[in-house]
Amino acid sequence: MSGTTIQQPDPVTAEIGRGMELGQRGERDAARRVFAGVWDRLGADGDPFHICALAHSMADVQDDPREELVWDLRALEAADLVSDERARLAGVASPVAAFYPSLHLNLGDVYRRLGDLDRARDHLARGLDAVGTLGDDGYGQLIKGGLDRLAERLSAPGSSAD
Repeated sequence: MSGTTIQQPDPVTAEIGRGMELGQRGERDAARRVFAGVWDRLGADGDPFHICALAHSMADVQDDPREELVWDLRALEAADLVSDERARLAGVASPVAAFYPSLHLNLGDVYRRLGDLDRARDHLARGLDAVGTLGDDGYGQLIKGGLDRLAERLSAPGSSAD
């Protein structure tokens, strides 16, 4: 394997990954503490790649959908500032455009739960428009399935937050 370089995550990305692991294990409070510590160091003017990853992950461990929405919107705003080159340097193989289906899925779902069905449908449409950027792998199928479920929830008679 000469000539092959295995890129190690930078310390901020590694810390975000640690928070994600805690969240996936159901340790939401601990994950929020890790993410809050990273946010305190980054601030709103930090590296957009880090802010996008942090905010996307922080939204997932919120108990209050209004707080989740704040973090989801931060993630989307930061994604708009990330270049493909910056993502590549962080070890992301796909273009930044592949971030958007998941970002819009999360926003569509939280707007649905908050009862703002027009915004939920707007983000569903934006997520569906961007879905072609995803591969046909497990992650791509997960996000596509989430968009399909969101579409079903939004098209159901009497559709509302549940």
